[in-house]
Amino acid sequence: MTPTLALLLFTPAGEGGASGTTMFLIQIPLIFGIFYFLMIRPQQKQRQSHEERLRNVRKGDEIVTAGGIVGKVEGIRETIKDGAAVKTMEDRITIRSGESRLVIERGRIARVITEPATEPKPQA
Repeated sequence: MTPTLALLLFTPAGEGGASGTTMFLIQIPLIFGIFYFLMIRPQQKQRQSHEERLRNVRKGDEIVTAGGIVGKVEGIRETIKDGAAVKTMEDRITIRSGESRLVIERGRIARVITEPATEPKPQA
């Protein structure tokens, strides 16, 4: 916060009542703006990146469900809409955990532990 803005916001109101009302009307939107940029916006970005990771889950990925079950993705059944496969949070994903096979929804994945191995980079 700049010193000029701090002086404007935190100096006591003069003898007139209109100055206090003006200060109040300036402070409220400023507080909401700070609240938005410090809390709401970062949370939205984090949610969007999480959903993007969930849409990119592939066979062979190791995941953790919201219930704490760790498993490896064996298959994905995507939703068909208008004749084309669409990745939604309701897609059915089959995972193997130990000796069990489970079917979960894509939206119930808490995090992706590992992505499938990619081709190794040649070293010079």
